[in-house]
Amino acid sequence: MPPKIERNDVPVVNIDCSDDENGTGPGPGTSNACSSKTPSQSQAMPQVQLQNSYASNSPSSVSNNQMLQSRSFWKAGDYVVGPISKPAPAEGDLEHARVHPKFLHSNATSHKWAFGAIAELLDNAVDEIQNGATFVKVDKLGIMKDNSPALLFLDDGGGMDPEAIRKCMSLGYSSKKSKTTIGQYGNGFKTSTMRLGADAIVFSRATRLSRTTQSVGLLSYTFLRKTGQDDVIIPMVDFDISGHWAEPIIYSSQEDWTENLKTILDWSPFESKEELMLQFEDIGFHGTKIIIYNLWLNDEGIYELSFDDDSEDIRLRDEANRGAQTKLRKHTVKLLSHISYRIRYSLRAYASILYLRKFPNFKIILRGKPVDWFDITEELKYSKVVSYRPQLAMPSNEVTVNTTIGFLKEAPSINVSGYNVYHKNRLIKPFWKVTADGYSKGNGVVGVLEANFIEPTHDKQDFERSLLFVRLETRLKQMIMEYWKGHCHLVGYQPPNFKPQEVQKEVHLQGLAGRLSKSHNELPADQHAINMVREHEEDLSSDQPIIDLRADDVHYLSNEQHVKSVGTSSSRSADQIRGENIELFIRCEEYMRREAGLKQTVEDLEKELVEIKGKCAELSSLLEIKRKQKKIKAHSEHV
Repeated sequence: MPPKIERNDVPVVNIDCSDDENGTGPGPGTSNACSSKTPSQSQAMPQVQLQNSYASNSPSSVSNNQMLQSRSFWKAGDYVVGPISKPAPAEGDLEHARVHPKFLHSNATSHKWAFGAIAELLDNAVDEIQNGATFVKVDKLGIMKDNSPALLFLDDGGGMDPEAIRKCMSLGYSSKKSKTTIGQYGNGFKTSTMRLGADAIVFSRATRLSRTTQSVGLLSYTFLRKTGQDDVIIPMVDFDISGHWAEPIIYSSQEDWTENLKTILDWSPFESKEELMLQFEDIGFHGTKIIIYNLWLNDEGIYELSFDDDSEDIRLRDEANRGAQTKLRKHTVKLLSHISYRIRYSLRAYASILYLRKFPNFKIILRGKPVDWFDITEELKYSKVVSYRPQLAMPSNEVTVNTTIGFLKEAPSINVSGYNVYHKNRLIKPFWKVTADGYSKGNGVVGVLEANFIEPTHDKQDFERSLLFVRLETRLKQMIMEYWKGHCHLVGYQPPNFKPQEVQKEVHLQGLAGRLSKSHNELPADQHAINMVREHEEDLSSDQPIIDLRADDVHYLSNEQHVKSVGTSSSRSADQIRGENIELFIRCEEYMRREAGLKQTVEDLEKELVEIKGKCAELSSLLEIKRKQKKIKAHSEHV
């Protein structure tokens, strides 16, 4: 059977870069700044631009000066493209604004954090829940061509038909306007894939109007750079599988379809059409599969993502190495094991708190094991819910934001605090510390809220600093101070209004000492202790603890411990007790200052360690080069 041809006089066009997001404006195949010609029928499907002279440039035919200069992401944009002659537009075609391949790299730099890019791809799968998705798999693949690792994303959502995959891989297009979907800018797929690796290939199968199709698209920064392109070209091929076998869908000519397929095979991990089609076997009846390969390296020349440290996790190598030090203090070990720190280097930890509400019929499967959902609010003690009503522009749109706030169950042994702020169920700012650094008030206090009234930045790792955001930040500061004032004594911190030289306290201590001295010989030992406890509980306020400083930490005495200390020194005057209290508070402040100084020293040492590692890597590279030069020289002399 001959391949299906859908002609309709549709020209080959550039990648669509429409900013329209509601589906009513210019779409693929319509005349705009990025199209070459107006087709005669709006339902016609355009092919992404692929000029034959460029498609023939296979990896083996690329000159040395066009090779990738660096596999490090932050250096991958530093290259020069020589002048390339472009054919004049055909008669009736429109000259269009080009999107240079460097834009793919500069656009991806919006993701400072690799896990932020992975979260974008998880968001796309989560948005497919409304189309029946029940899982998204994230795993490592091995590329047979060069034995390198690749990153796999696979979901069983509705999939993408030929039109939808072109919208996905174009620049700036989004049809997501639902109040429940996370994606909205139409830029996440491009920025996230290009942030994680130089190349990405997409496989998608979908059924629309009783027609089942499967499509393959290649977004290859390596291809664009090595062939010297000055325009973003994305080869795609489509198949109609409604019948008994896959039939190619032709939009312009068989030659163009064949050139697209050849370019995909030349620049993807798959060497034949049969091997390419095998990639659809694990997709099922519908779904999408993304393979990101040529993963970026860090400054030391090793992969930024680590797959070997944990067989059930994907880790950020640089962040994980910061905690790999020996003979750590017990306090530091507790801090490094807390989820507030683990999310910096463990994808499993980050994915566990990425969504505020648990999905009933959807799982994130990381390297073969489902990610357990983590509810931060269940980790809080003495929690309470505080309501906040932001002042929106339209009074009719007033909303109420409920914030759950409380102390971590580990408080005060670890110094972790901040708000976990979500937007449309998605974590945007984890453990956002709104108080100033070095400020002791608020230590151990954590809050959780969903702020749908403010807009996140494009990388979804922060919020746009609007007036509403500034007002929210101010209110959260007030909230944490109010909570601290009323609850800090419950975990052993000194209340803000505690005054050791208070007159009422002095009178109480004098009276207590007098009563103890009179009744010491009249009551049995047990009854004597019981009465002291009762008097102490009745007269001494619970928000005014007496503290006992030890060498390794600050501990607050319970009522019973205080009674014992008073009983053993009943003959001491109130002035002596007051003086000892003042001395203890002075020592407490000194320990706090010393702790702050030690933290600063640790930070300085960590920075020096990073610099030293960089220098060691440079020296290792130089030594390796010299060693190779020496071998070459010795070989040449021998010859």
